[in-house]
Amino acid sequence: MKVCILMGSPRLNGNTAELVKPFINELEANHVQVVYITLADKNIRSCRGCYTCQNVTVEYGCPQKDDMQDIISQIVQSDCFVLATPIYTWYCPAEMKTMLDRFYGMNKFYGKLKGSLWEGKKCAIIATHGYDAHYGAEPFETGIKRLCEHSNLNYIGMYSVRDEDDKASFQTAEAINGV
Repeated sequence: MKVCILMGSPRLNGNTAELVKPFINELEANHVQVVYITLADKNIRSCRGCYTCQNVTVEYGCPQKDDMQDIISQIVQSDCFVLATPIYTWYCPAEMKTMLDRFYGMNKFYGKLKGSLWEGKKCAIIATHGYDAHYGAEPFETGIKRLCEHSNLNYIGMYSVRDEDDKASFQTAEAINGV
């Protein structure tokens, strides 16, 4: 099994990265191949809404040449992808949102072609947030659930922890074990 973790935090060593560490350790301990991609240090341009991707068969098809092609390749090769993100103003930061918008080319619904490059993949969320999970992270989770439904992905859930203003709060046994 292969899992692709897409780290959407602009802080590469922040709270969300800290929360993801025991998840990665557990996956690796169970012989799962993990690909960890930090979006903050990638060149990901905004979707231009040109629809070119919708008329390219069997591949992503975006004409922009940036790091999205490699990210898409890793997702397509994985069994599951995980969106790891802090929640800022009820949604993910710009690094992840830009990537999400560029997922447009994964589905071929709006051009001459029909199909999906990622249908059946599993998708999950790991999130950190300032409010309780329902209030703070639910808008993002709702958006991802809709993406999964639209794309015929298997949404498998969200694990999230409230930020208590210090990185140490993400290193506690309770945070690591999901208590």
